[in-house]
Amino acid sequence: MITGSEMAVVDENAAALGVPRVQLMESSGNAVAEVVDRVADDDASVTVVAGRGNNAGDAFVAARFLDQYNLRVLLLGRPETITTDIARQNWAALERAEYETEQIRDASQFELRDPDVVVDAMLGTGISGELREPARTAAEAMNDGAATVVSVDVPSGMDAEDGTLAETAVDADEVVTFHDTKPGLADLDAGVTVADIGIPDAAETFVERGDLLRLSRDQSSHKGDSGEVLVIGGGPYTGAPALSAQAALRAGADLVRVACPRAVARELQGYSENLIVRSFDGDHLAPLHVDGLLDLAADHDTVVFGPGLGDEAATLDAVADFLEAYDGTAVVDADALQVVPDLDTDAELLCTPHQGELRAMGGETADDWRERAELVTRFAAQLDQTILVKGVYDIVSDGEHTRINRTGNAGMTVGGTGDVLAGITGALAAVQPLRHAAAVGAYTAGRAGDIVVEENGFGLVATDLLDAIPKALWTEND
Repeated sequence: MITGSEMAVVDENAAALGVPRVQLMESSGNAVAEVVDRVADDDASVTVVAGRGNNAGDAFVAARFLDQYNLRVLLLGRPETITTDIARQNWAALERAEYETEQIRDASQFELRDPDVVVDAMLGTGISGELREPARTAAEAMNDGAATVVSVDVPSGMDAEDGTLAETAVDADEVVTFHDTKPGLADLDAGVTVADIGIPDAAETFVERGDLLRLSRDQSSHKGDSGEVLVIGGGPYTGAPALSAQAALRAGADLVRVACPRAVARELQGYSENLIVRSFDGDHLAPLHVDGLLDLAADHDTVVFGPGLGDEAATLDAVADFLEAYDGTAVVDADALQVVPDLDTDAELLCTPHQGELRAMGGETADDWRERAELVTRFAAQLDQTILVKGVYDIVSDGEHTRINRTGNAGMTVGGTGDVLAGITGALAAVQPLRHAAAVGAYTAGRAGDIVVEENGFGLVATDLLDAIPKALWTEND
């Protein structure tokens, strides 16, 4: 089963892999026509009632396979308001071929007449809630009439995220859905056909630009709504926590604070005026600091734990004490990773080891990415946490869902890129489930590195990635 929003990600990932949307729409439309053929008599009249999205585009394609019927195609709106180019092109193809098409500008113009079959393509998986006019009037006519109703993907008025039906929803007799079933379809008193439209499994395995559709920015949001991140690091090293904190800001977090030993606080503050530094006594993290850090962490959405902390015994004891007492969300990186396997914690952890660190944690690795993915999946299930294993192919798994990221390049073997990744994932984990934060974080860090190399060639340093993060996250890529 797949939700409507997840289906949008998969569609875009398929396009990124080289499967054109127009090809998927052609397959979808053909699948709809096959179901209409199955339920319609040879001399049947068929009316297509279409909205203005890709759902309608599928129906416009289907109409071209239904020439043997007495066919009518109704568009609820004006052609110029069809929301996607490929749906608009398929409408134009019907008009140029002189199919019987009509434009319904308002509810008073709608007349279903008395067809034998109605194709409901008014609203797709991206729309929920009560139907608005003229779709509402059209749905009432479908529900009151005697025609067999074939809905495209989901009945108009069904929420494809949770399967709920609006009171004004279409009461379908048949549903043709694509790639996988959607929430709520199994509960309908309707036949459901799940059509394979040629989306490769790789569209769900590999992290691609479609995964960026998970991100959004509410124009009415206030400071803090996009996440507050606490980076706990520093002592032996100051650059690492500074990189993580700046990366979190570049990845969209509203506020990022760095908790570090007082001995390095001034030096760390000097990296950027954007950093908010909260210091604690001494020159390294120790158990006596844990209670204060827990209080500080309670005011943040996520914690990034580990950059630059070092591996003194007292520091590792403090890491374990903190994570066992913490019940929030934390990205664990660098030396802090080694305490994770022995923890008893209620926290949700995203661990970001490279392959050497993974082995030190007790995990296994392999040269082939497929075998490595299986090993990481098993280890994530054993830990009951999410893992992002860095490598030529990054492996992300929570023990149940496993994704592969292929962005990045050989220039990113330079020190500090892992600290950047930790900061990006910390910001994303404030607003996304951990497995999505990890996948998008890996994709973003790698793509930022690719952007830098495309612009400047090899010889990049970790700070080069910071300015490329917004481009990697928020701009289109081919």
